[in-house]
Amino acid sequence: MLLGTVLVLLLFGGAGPASAHAALRSTDPEDGTVLKSAPAYITLTFTESVGLLDDSFRVLSPKNERVRTGEAEHVPGSSDTARVSLPASGLGEGTFTVAWRVVSADSHPVSGAFTFSVGKPSATAVTVDPGPVENPATTGLYNIARYLAYLAVALLIGTALFLALCRPADANILPRLLRVGWWTLAGATVALFVLRAPYEAGTGPARAFDAAAFGRTVTSRPGLVLLARLVLLALTAVFLLRLFRRRRSSYAIGAALALGLALTWAAGEHASAGIQVPVAMASSVLHVLAMAAWLGGLTALVVTLYRAAVVEPATVTRFSRLAFVSVTVLVLTGVYQSWRGLGSWSALTDTTYGRLLVAKLTAVVVLLTAAGFSRLWTVRLATADARTVVPERVPEPAGGPPLPEAPEEPPVVPDRRGLRRSVLAEVTIGVVVLVLTTVLTGTVPGRAEAEAAQSPAATGLPVASVSYVPFDIGGARGKVQITLDPGRVGRNSVEAVVLDAEGGFAIVPELRLSFTLPSQDIGPLDAKLTDKGGYWGTDDLDLPIAGTWEMKVTVRVSEIDQVSETKPVEIH
Repeated sequence: MLLGTVLVLLLFGGAGPASAHAALRSTDPEDGTVLKSAPAYITLTFTESVGLLDDSFRVLSPKNERVRTGEAEHVPGSSDTARVSLPASGLGEGTFTVAWRVVSADSHPVSGAFTFSVGKPSATAVTVDPGPVENPATTGLYNIARYLAYLAVALLIGTALFLALCRPADANILPRLLRVGWWTLAGATVALFVLRAPYEAGTGPARAFDAAAFGRTVTSRPGLVLLARLVLLALTAVFLLRLFRRRRSSYAIGAALALGLALTWAAGEHASAGIQVPVAMASSVLHVLAMAAWLGGLTALVVTLYRAAVVEPATVTRFSRLAFVSVTVLVLTGVYQSWRGLGSWSALTDTTYGRLLVAKLTAVVVLLTAAGFSRLWTVRLATADARTVVPERVPEPAGGPPLPEAPEEPPVVPDRRGLRRSVLAEVTIGVVVLVLTTVLTGTVPGRAEAEAAQSPAATGLPVASVSYVPFDIGGARGKVQITLDPGRVGRNSVEAVVLDAEGGFAIVPELRLSFTLPSQDIGPLDAKLTDKGGYWGTDDLDLPIAGTWEMKVTVRVSEIDQVSETKPVEIH
């Protein structure tokens, strides 16, 4: 039943693309600027610290050729600012495209592109391709490993706490849960480590076997966090072996190992970036531990209720107290993390993070309702146990018939059966909450999304809209290539080039361009193109509203021959 729930949520809950936390704050040169001479560096500043890849910067010439640059590096003393040096001999004239890709402090990759020109804009524009944000196969495998890691850490820590604090009479059935949790967490961590390089680069899973990429993972912060988790798991295995062999082992060591494992999640997710990092890290550690104590402990309890020969009401009562403390911690840390991630009430409905958070809170309310029923059954079970009177064994009279023997295991009472069902419901809903939590950790927080929305350079969308308008007038045929930069609402620069039937440059005496938005009854707006010597252009076209505009191109090829063509263009 639980396995089916997990598989459904993996297929449908994790199908969306992973989002990143970092937003591009500014670029130098700025997007769309025209410089008199080539800059020495290209510099990008982000809203948080970022990690660099081997191919973090790609600079493309007006002919769509790769420009040889220096190695990407952080500006000294600024982990949120990255730069790359350009050739000392200069770039030449024209429009250059910069495609970039970095890794956010919370371990998620982010990419984008922008343009700048040296001397004057070039007659042609590069089709911007900043590279894939993610590879579906790699991202799918990586997300499955993340889900399994969350489930496994809850099972491992929660079962250990159940054994230590609730002290079940029949504890021999629970070590298997510990082993399942340990092996699943170890396997998921290894998978995350191996897939880290292709996940960051947006390439296929085969990249995982690239020695160079593997070496980079070993030295990156997410890679070091995963290695630390593996070391802690090795120490945890030694600790558990001592327990299984009935050797003395300090519970303080076990608590330290659980704290360390929870810290590896805090160091690799949203808590490690943004505002109030020390407080957020502490809150995240407590949140993970409380989640594990409740949901992992629930799993241990449901196994005990179904398989143990004897279930003492005191064990259930102790877990009820542990669950109450865990829920209190979850609520307090959850409120803080929600405030930190959202930033505003409107983000609850206006952002993906907010909508996922609402879904998680709804699932938690349902979970608390199921927990309330479990608490009622716990009280009834304890009360029934207190009223139970064990009959005395009367010595068998000489020569009399033998008395019936007491059964080895009492029949399952209705109170225990009801508790079984309510706890199983809690575990099932808890899996849903856990999966939603995992999805949230891979979604850009509402606060960061608002920052990204205020930074046009961080959109990652193509920075230029390129359209081709064919024309045919008498014996003259060809097409007009029109580039709108950035192709968004507001001021745009226009570059128009006339091409003949063979694709070569053609000289015409006049080229006119106008824009009309029929849905709003706006226009026609004359672009007022001027001959720039080889191409026609302007830097003062203002398109005030988003929508589907009609772009009208008029080409005059002689004193008496001209033609007008219209083509729709989307402005965002």
